Amino acid sequence: MTLPLRNIIHDKIVDAGSLTDEDLSKSLSKDGHNVSTDMLNKILLGLEIGGIINVTWFTKDIRKIEVAELEEDETDIEDKKMREREYEASFPGADH
Repeated sequence: MTLPLRNIIHDKIVDAGSLTDEDLSKSLSKDGHNVSTDMLNKILLGLEIGGIINVTWFTKDIRKIEVAELEEDETDIEDKKMREREYEASFPGADH
């Protein structure tokens, strides 16, 4: 079974952490994945809209692609703490 091209591109970005669109294109070609510029742009746009990657202009013609970092706001942190307390409290006879 072959992986969808979107997953292959995502894996390459995650493995590299940060790379340019030229490096990504060369890496894909080296692995035997001939991807048109239009298709690569479409996949990168989808990953960026999904919040999975960030794409910024590095120079006039080169884009830098990075894995997006998830941000936690105070509400997320409080919810996580509350779920942890509820989980720990669910054990009968546990000392708190």
